[in-house]
Amino acid sequence: MPPSEYSFRLQKGIVGGFAPPTPDYIHTVTKASNNTNLLVASSFRPDGTPQLQDAAPKSLPATDYDALVDELHSILKKLPVESPPGSEDIYGLNISIAWGSEDLEWCNGGTQGCGGGMSEVQATDDQKALFKRAVDIVNELASK
Repeated sequence: MPPSEYSFRLQKGIVGGFAPPTPDYIHTVTKASNNTNLLVASSFRPDGTPQLQDAAPKSLPATDYDALVDELHSILKKLPVESPPGSEDIYGLNISIAWGSEDLEWCNGGTQGCGGGMSEVQATDDQKALFKRAVDIVNELASK
């Protein structure tokens, strides 16, 4: 069972250079302990435009998605992040996930994306596959 309160965010577009990256989309899922629903907010950047545009927020019954959220939570507990933060996209997907709950604070990609450099930590092929599954879970929840 996932924690009673949590929030996570997926951002596609974390690799930059001199300038910060321009995200293609961002999904944020939040579950407050006093709420029985997941609140899902997404923003998308249409091709050729510089700005993200908000999609209509959604509310999903949390109990319908407990198994998926628990799987995501369990996966992230097992995965490394780059060191130093923001140095390198160690999963190679140009995607970051940030998770926050009482028992876990996890974020890959740094707060300003990945600006170049080498990470002292590298993900194995198995860890990359687990991260891909985590991305699929967040995208599945956002598409409901």
